[in-house]
Amino acid sequence: MEEKDGEQVPELETLLDYLRGNRGFDFTGYRRAGLGRRITKRMQSLGCRSYPEYQDYLEVHPNEFAELFNTILINVTSFFRDEAPWWHLRDEVVPALAGEKHDDEPIRLWSAGCASGQEAYSLLMVMAEVLGIEQARDRVKVYATDVDEEALEQARQARYTARDIESVPPELLDRYFQNVRGEWVFNPELRRAVIFGRHDLTKDAPISRVDLLTCRNTLMYLNAETQAHVLDRLHFGLSDGGVLLLGKAEMLLSHASLFTPIDLQRRLFRKVVHATLREKLLSMTDTYTGEPSERGRASGRLPTVAFSAAPEAQVVVDVNGLLAAVNDRARALFRLAPSDLGRPFHDLELSFRPVELRSRIQQAYAERRPSVVRDVEWPIAAGALTHMDVTVQPLTDRDSKLLGASVTFSDVSRYRQLRQEVEHANRELETAYAELQSTNEELETTNEELQSTVEELETTNEELQSTNEELETMNEELQSTNEELQTINDELSQRTGELNQVNAYLESILASFKGGVVVLDTDLRVQVWNHLSEDMWGVRPDEAQGEHFLNLDIGLPARPMNELLHLALAGERENLETTLDAVNRRGRPMRVRVACNALRGGDGQARGVFVLMEPQGGADGADDGRLHLVSPDEAGSDGRPSGSPSDG
Repeated sequence: MEEKDGEQVPELETLLDYLRGNRGFDFTGYRRAGLGRRITKRMQSLGCRSYPEYQDYLEVHPNEFAELFNTILINVTSFFRDEAPWWHLRDEVVPALAGEKHDDEPIRLWSAGCASGQEAYSLLMVMAEVLGIEQARDRVKVYATDVDEEALEQARQARYTARDIESVPPELLDRYFQNVRGEWVFNPELRRAVIFGRHDLTKDAPISRVDLLTCRNTLMYLNAETQAHVLDRLHFGLSDGGVLLLGKAEMLLSHASLFTPIDLQRRLFRKVVHATLREKLLSMTDTYTGEPSERGRASGRLPTVAFSAAPEAQVVVDVNGLLAAVNDRARALFRLAPSDLGRPFHDLELSFRPVELRSRIQQAYAERRPSVVRDVEWPIAAGALTHMDVTVQPLTDRDSKLLGASVTFSDVSRYRQLRQEVEHANRELETAYAELQSTNEELETTNEELQSTVEELETTNEELQSTNEELETMNEELQSTNEELQTINDELSQRTGELNQVNAYLESILASFKGGVVVLDTDLRVQVWNHLSEDMWGVRPDEAQGEHFLNLDIGLPARPMNELLHLALAGERENLETTLDAVNRRGRPMRVRVACNALRGGDGQARGVFVLMEPQGGADGADDGRLHLVSPDEAGSDGRPSGSPSDG
């Protein structure tokens, strides 16, 4: 059941759709290889052999969802994990960040994928080391988010075991933690500066105006498309010049337009600031400074008036996908209102009618050239149609940075016939052009070979990066499994100690009896044989262990003992006892008081028999060998039958 990234197994995709629909966890953006491996691990622990079988199990056992999510969401974390970036934050990044702000200005931090909280508290300790505890408490706000509610609940408690805080330097441990009944509790005053909440990076809106954002070893679980989507959100959430800290397997080599490296070795990046399309449009109309004259104001409004009055319908979409501008012709033709400005373009009917524009806009962005759709029909009155050419033009500034796209709807109804004639002429020209094209084939072939080589190198680089991320993912899975095994080992050690203590108690109890003690199972096989039994009958514990009691070479009569033991197992009477003639290990006659009680389990069923054998003196007053059952009324104050040899 091994999956490779990029390859989709239908049964796995069906299971992921089921998880998204029933529990709201969307794992479709995760790398298939790691995701399939972790789900298979959980399936194997339950004995499920296929994804459909496991889905059936989830439907019958809803508690299994929590176990599955704990397996998929590998919450491997620690304080100051991979410590080098943290000390660089403390010594270089945070002082520079604080120096750019006023003394009373708040500092906003975001720990994305915080798991059980160690990373968020590490951030807060770094800030407190730079600003001081009081300043950190008053100015710093840490937003710690994750998709795992169980991990977030643990993080909110701010309580950690001795093993959890092993990576905290001793001086920071003394300063920020308190030992409360064997647990280490984070400073309650500073704890108030951290806000924990559930947040899905792949679909929830990002936290905004963040100065420092940590998202460590989270992106490596996502496929390339989802990584790009999440990075766009992180870029939006950071303030201008904000800093991003990633995990050691995450490089961002293909996202230079969003982030630039501060320290690539420590995985520290700074946000690349992009001007919005609205700002660019305003800057294009701002041609002077100072107090404008009436003529200047009119000149400044001219581009806006000209755009609105243009005879062709035109809309402008910014790089974030929001509707930035609409002229009068477009409002009338497509029934757009002023309130539609600033709305996501994909929410508008215009984005897919009269032609699908979203993909065309993305194509224009990718190719940095206009995309044209010809002869598009659009109803303008009852039964009447207009024919338009739709042109999607990417908009860039002087530095060739992408600002957005302009979509123009040109009315070509009057020129359809002419266009058909032109197209016929073009086909003739294409025939002539084919001769010229054949001349350039050799040059094109060379260019294609070079392009192919470049693409192969890029593919190799991406594969190496993907392999590195996958190895890091597997390392975290192994670390998680190791922690689970360590926990199980600790529990087994504790239970072994408890069992040894119980055994010692039992040994003490057995040693306190004045007679021989034997414990039998339901098949009358010996489970316990104390040393007084050995003294009476001359049979060692290792010789008696596991043997049938009535087959042992001892001096008790078999028939009365067999009756007594089976009555005890049947549960018909409690405290069964009798006195029997016997022969001790030296061959001398003796009388033995034998008492039997059933050993019962939690369900009240007999699990065995407890047998107590007490010597009563010589052979005088020999019994006739028959079983005598003693009731409480017939017994004396000590529970023995009246008239027995012990009565004097």
